[in-house]
Amino acid sequence: MENESLADCLDRMKKEGYQVVKRFEKPVFQEVKSGGNTTIQPIGRQVFFEGRRIDS
Repeated sequence: MENESLADCLDRMKKEGYQVVKRFEKPVFQEVKSGGNTTIQPIGRQVFFEGRRIDS
């Protein structure tokens, strides 16, 4: 979820019956224009988890 900590996300997944099997990180970039130049700067990251259903 947006603005959710990693610990909150993992807790939510566990409550919904999923176990994390993979973690992916994707960098987020922003174009910054100054004068006549455009540069690309990293501004953050997105973290994704792949989950597997826990059979009880």
